[in-house]
Amino acid sequence: MDAAEYDNLERVEREHWYYSGKRRLVRKWIARARPPQPTDLLLDCGAGTGLFAEEMAALCRVLVLDDHEESLRLLRRRFRADQVLHLSGDSVPLAAGALDYVTALDVLEHVPDDGAVVREFARLLRPGGLAVVTVPASQALWSEWDVVLHHHRRYDRERLRGLFPAGSWEIVHANYTNVLVYPGVWFVRKVRELRRRLGLGYPTVRTEDRMPPRWINALLRASFVRLAFTRVPFPFGVSLVLVARRRG
Repeated sequence: MDAAEYDNLERVEREHWYYSGKRRLVRKWIARARPPQPTDLLLDCGAGTGLFAEEMAALCRVLVLDDHEESLRLLRRRFRADQVLHLSGDSVPLAAGALDYVTALDVLEHVPDDGAVVREFARLLRPGGLAVVTVPASQALWSEWDVVLHHHRRYDRERLRGLFPAGSWEIVHANYTNVLVYPGVWFVRKVRELRRRLGLGYPTVRTEDRMPPRWINALLRASFVRLAFTRVPFPFGVSLVLVARRRG
């Protein structure tokens, strides 16, 4: 992401329903699928500002990884030097089977070869270790927001599941999230695209960067998290969450 996007993220991520809800649902899935112990080791890939890893540090040992200098600068303010890893080519500088958890919150869409990233997750995790990933969903929602954030793609459930082959992974859960807001997000993004085509430009502040009123924020966050645990296979959503266990 560009440096300005890190500034936007740091400004709103602690309370904004989308970012806070995403962190909460990942923590809850970890607690449900493999409750962490103090000696367990978690690597947060594409750690951004480090807020999620900082929250997890109360439950287990954490490492953070990124390859953007702006992110690394922010991470070094939150973590010890030995906790901050820099991506070395396509490999994470850790031994095989070193980790109990790998998390990647809205990361896979940023890399050209997402399959190679998931294969690296498999190398890093011990048998029984857990991977939890979130990604933006539905190519119909593609917009200038994706372009600004340097996304390569948005996902559907089948494509995301396909990155985790049965020989290496047991998929615990894979489903769309942010289902209730999908119509509104679709409408807002289509209106913005229409404005661009008419030469009217984009709004100065994107909807994704605005804090909604407190009660709306709380309602959206609660629906985000609650629906992320349903077994109903939703046909669409703004995001996807996948939880997978490394086979031995």
